[in-house]
Amino acid sequence: MHPRHIAPLLTEALADTPVVLINGARQSGKSTLAQAQSTATSTGTPRQYLTLDDAVVLNAAKSDPAGFIDGLQGAVTLDEVQRVPEIFLAIKAAVDRQRQPGRFLLTGSANVLLLPGIADSLAGRMEVLSLWPLSSAEIADSAGLNRADALFQGDWSGLMVPPCERAALIERLLAGGFPEAVSRTSARRRDAWFDSYVQAILQRDVRELANIEQLTEIPNLLALLATRSGTLLNFAELSRSAAIAQSTLKRYFALLEMLFLVVRVPSWERNAGKRLVKAPKVFLPDSGLLNYLTGSTAESLSAKPGLAGGLVETFVLAELLKHLAFSGARLSLWHYRTQTNIEVDFILENRLGQITGIEVKASATVDAKDFKGLRHLQETEAAIFQRGMVLYAGREVVPFGNNLWAVPLSVWWAGLR
Repeated sequence: MHPRHIAPLLTEALADTPVVLINGARQSGKSTLAQAQSTATSTGTPRQYLTLDDAVVLNAAKSDPAGFIDGLQGAVTLDEVQRVPEIFLAIKAAVDRQRQPGRFLLTGSANVLLLPGIADSLAGRMEVLSLWPLSSAEIADSAGLNRADALFQGDWSGLMVPPCERAALIERLLAGGFPEAVSRTSARRRDAWFDSYVQAILQRDVRELANIEQLTEIPNLLALLATRSGTLLNFAELSRSAAIAQSTLKRYFALLEMLFLVVRVPSWERNAGKRLVKAPKVFLPDSGLLNYLTGSTAESLSAKPGLAGGLVETFVLAELLKHLAFSGARLSLWHYRTQTNIEVDFILENRLGQITGIEVKASATVDAKDFKGLRHLQETEAAIFQRGMVLYAGREVVPFGNNLWAVPLSVWWAGLR
C-alpha cells in the first residue's frame, strides 16, 4: 500500500469528529485507506467494517435505514454509502443521540454532497476528505511534501529538481493514478482495466444515481470530453458535437461530475461576484483514463516531436487536485483568461487572496514569451501576486525574472533539494 497524503488528516478527523467521509472516484483507494483504520481512535476498540456493495448489507440498509444504523454497535466503517442516500438521516439521528468522535467512517464513490438533502443533514457533524487516485509523489512513496504549497510559497532560488526525462513523463501520463492501472506494466492489460472500469461505472453507478436505462450517449460524451480536456466548457458547442439536447447534456455532465469523471476549474476574477459568470475549464482528472479514451499509446506519444498540451495540462491538474486535498495553506484552484485572450493555465489562491500563477508547457524548452500571461498577472495584480511558475518537460530550475521560474515537471514525483 502506498502512503496516502490524506492519511494523517483522516486520523486527526476521526479523533474529534463523529462522522468522517472519504469521497472520491471508484478504485481510487478509499476502501484500502478506510480498512487501515482498523480501530476506533477514541476507544481503541476494533472498528466494524461493512460494505454496501454486499447484497445482504445493501438490502438491510435499504429496507430499514434507521433500524440498520441502530443495530450497529461501537465504531463502524460503511463503504459505498452513496448506494443508500437515506442512510444519512439515520446516521444524523444516531450521532445526535450519542456524539462520539470517530463513530462513523464512511466512503463514497459519488459526490454525495450533491445529492438532495445530504449536505444539510450532517452539517456540523461530518468532515469530508477528498481522495483522488494516487499522485506521482505517492507512487514514488514520497507523499510528505505538499507540492502545491511549495509552488505557491516556496523559495526556488538554488533549489534543485531532477531533470524531467521524456520517457518517465510519458509513462506517468499513460498510467495515471488509479492504483490498479498503475500496477499494470502491460499496456494491453492496463487498457483492459480501464475498459472494465468505465463499463462498470456506466452500467451500475450511473443507472443507480439517475435510473437511466439508455446509456449509449454517456460513453460517447465522456470520450468527447476527453478530447476537450483543458478547454473552456461550452455546453452549446458540446451539444452540437454530441448531438444531444443541451438540457439532457447538462444532466449527463452533472452525473459525470458526481462520479468524479470530470471536473470544472472556475475562472479567477479579482471581483468574486464575476467568478461565477465566466466560463470554467473542463478536465478529465486522470491522464491515464484520458489516454485510454483517446487511444493514445506509448508508441504514438513517443513518435511525436512534442506532447499534446492538453494531455500534460490534464496531468498537472490531477496533481494539483491531489495536493490541494491536504494543502496546509488551504489553497483553491482557478484558471485565468481575459477578454483579450491573455491566459494563465492555473491560479492558486490562499485565504488572504494572494495568488500564484502556473503555466504548463509540454515542450523541453521555455523562453520569455511563455511567461506572457504570468507577467500580465504580475503587473495587473502586483499587490497580491506571489510568483509565477512555468512547469515544463525540461531539466533545470531557471529564473526568468523577479518571482518568475521555469520548473521541470518532475517536481511532482522527484525529491527536492
